[in-house]
Amino acid sequence: MAERAGHRGYIGARPLNGSRTPQHVQNIVIRDYARRKNLHYLLSAAEHTMPGSYMVLEDILDELPRLRGLILYSIFMLPPDEARRRQIYDRVLSQGCDLHTAVEEITLASQKDVQAVEDILLVNKFATIL
Repeated sequence: MAERAGHRGYIGARPLNGSRTPQHVQNIVIRDYARRKNLHYLLSAAEHTMPGSYMVLEDILDELPRLRGLILYSIFMLPPDEARRRQIYDRVLSQGCDLHTAVEEITLASQKDVQAVEDILLVNKFATIL
């Protein structure tokens, strides 16, 4: 089996929690995170602007057999649907990869990490309702 390449970045143009971060800034944050965590950073793929589009994320997931994992700019780039997120977590972990979120400095490397990620998303969901 060939050596896995590294961690692919994932950025986007859509607002996250009501604010936009320029893509070049997202890349700087991911690159800095990878450096501090000693991860081999591969260039980021940028998600399409269309609401609800996760085509680029799907492409990265298809690339997992050749990667060590992926680094999302933020946890809030994941789909809003919990079942869909859980499919992503399962897919990442079943390939022997990990998922990082640079802004929140979260690493999802095993099933035990999934609930912590889901708890953060749930708290945010209810905090934005209030």
